[in-house]
Amino acid sequence: MGRLIFIDATMREESRTRRIAGPLVSELAKRYEIETISLDGAGFPAVDSRILHDRDCGIVPEEYAEMARRIAAADRIVIAAPFWDMSFPSALKVFFENMSLFHITFDSDDTHCYGLCRCEKVLYITTRGMNIHTGDPLEQATPYIRALGSLWGLGSLYVISAENMDYSAPDIIEKKIEDAIGRGLEICRTF
Repeated sequence: MGRLIFIDATMREESRTRRIAGPLVSELAKRYEIETISLDGAGFPAVDSRILHDRDCGIVPEEYAEMARRIAAADRIVIAAPFWDMSFPSALKVFFENMSLFHITFDSDDTHCYGLCRCEKVLYITTRGMNIHTGDPLEQATPYIRALGSLWGLGSLYVISAENMDYSAPDIIEKKIEDAIGRGLEICRTF
């Protein structure tokens, strides 16, 4: 059985993104051992000058290094994060910064950086209040995750999204959630 890391960056109990992610993660649990990392209230610190100084001296909190090792060793990664301020919640960015560790998730040969992660596929699940689609220049979450995947050596990125959720009638919202789950379950078949 493979290993899958589920990064849950949903912040509301009634999260529409979580409603889509739940059935997909359940389906993937049939083939993968799932480790969930919930970012709501996790309290990862912003990477500041003190943390950078510590890193330069080889000091990284062991729990962060161990978590980054588990991410690097994962076969698959699933990220659930709503569309906030044209990207995703800051807790996810701060988490990525804390997991982006030299000699663990990426390395360098003095001419360029290269990834150390073994993950072949990443699934990003999101809901967007506005009518902004994946690939729209106003949507900055997917390009960031793709760029981080390049640094870490992550494989193919798949995106499941439901858009215009804040401006649709309740029955339309439910239909969009059902459709996103259906598209996600199709991806899960070969993920």
